[in-house]
Amino acid sequence: MSLDPENGDPENGVESPERRQRRSAPPAARRMSAAAKETVLIVVSALVLSLVIKTFLAQAFYIPSASMHDTLIEGDRVLVSKLTPGPFDLERGDIVVFKDPGGWLGFGATEPASPWREALKRTLTFVGLLPQDAGEHLIKRVIGLPGDEVACCDAEGRLTVNGVPIDEPYLRPGSIPSEVGFDVVVPEGNLWVMGDNRQNSQDSRAHLGSPGGGFVPMDDVVGTAFVVLWPLNRIAILHDPVATFEDVPDPDPTSSEP
Repeated sequence: MSLDPENGDPENGVESPERRQRRSAPPAARRMSAAAKETVLIVVSALVLSLVIKTFLAQAFYIPSASMHDTLIEGDRVLVSKLTPGPFDLERGDIVVFKDPGGWLGFGATEPASPWREALKRTLTFVGLLPQDAGEHLIKRVIGLPGDEVACCDAEGRLTVNGVPIDEPYLRPGSIPSEVGFDVVVPEGNLWVMGDNRQNSQDSRAHLGSPGGGFVPMDDVVGTAFVVLWPLNRIAILHDPVATFEDVPDPDPTSSEP
């Protein structure tokens, strides 16, 4: 007679060792085992859900510099929607996180972390449980969309977009729209971006003479920042400055880059 290794032969009163061991285990031990399995299931499900959200919907980023004062300050954690660009179109005034188009970021020395700390940080960042740090990313505000002519400055010191001067309420108090004069037409598939803290922002203006002309390829955009998550006293929705650009017309399709 062969026995089922799990259950034995209950009809003939024969019990397998495995079943006997489970039945004889103390109730507390069985409860602990069930709780451990449930905890593992919850943790794994949470990690998978976090990874899916980070990959397709939203990702947290850490603000490392002063270029977006006072809208964003050092240490802020922002949540970035990956649905824009994508299902939703970018708009002037959006705050975007993008990969370094090439040469925008310096290479300052950083304090080396122990291998296990670095591995843990990379793992938690990968699954979305830690915010992405500056790494190879920057955060700026979209001023010009593909085809837009962006220039500075008019007689009153304001930026103009497609010939219309704009008032920028998001600028850091004391900042001016630009201390550098420029007149550019944004190429197809690119953006012109600037920081809110204009006199402390290495943005599109600082790379006019570099390869790429200071423009950011749309393909390098990770998404748009829409909320400050941390610290608690900084939690806020990042509203688009709709009124700032509402009078700006669509770009002239016959215009060309100077």
